[in-house]
Amino acid sequence: MPKSDLTISPQTADLAEALRKAVGGFVRAVRASAETPSSAHAETLGLLDRHGPMNISALADLRSVKHQSQRLVVARLEADGLVQRRTSAEDARSQLIDLTEPGRRALDEQRRRRADVIAERIEERLSPKERARLGDAVRLIERLAARED
Repeated sequence: MPKSDLTISPQTADLAEALRKAVGGFVRAVRASAETPSSAHAETLGLLDRHGPMNISALADLRSVKHQSQRLVVARLEADGLVQRRTSAEDARSQLIDLTEPGRRALDEQRRRRADVIAERIEERLSPKERARLGDAVRLIERLAARED
């Protein structure tokens, strides 16, 4: 839901839906081609990489999932040795989830594999002129994704 009283034209709404579909399809296609793990696992590892150690509730909030669902994701990542629990310095009753070194390496490898798939597709499918246009589109998408602080 938009946060303002801004009137959105039908053309803008159509463009937004087309972008949503295109980005979603692109992410799914790259993830499948790179044979990287489920989005729940990858998203959790990425959040820990970007935000640092946090408890399961904070991870669940950032992912907009239920605590129980996030607990199961963390348990699987922990069993795989990709994350570890440690006691919070601020609250000894709280457990923080943190990336392990193997978790960081796995995340880096997943990112590299996805970037390789994207680079191959860019090389194979886009002309130099289209690559320049794609660079412009990336900057526009970054602006759309930027936080409003």
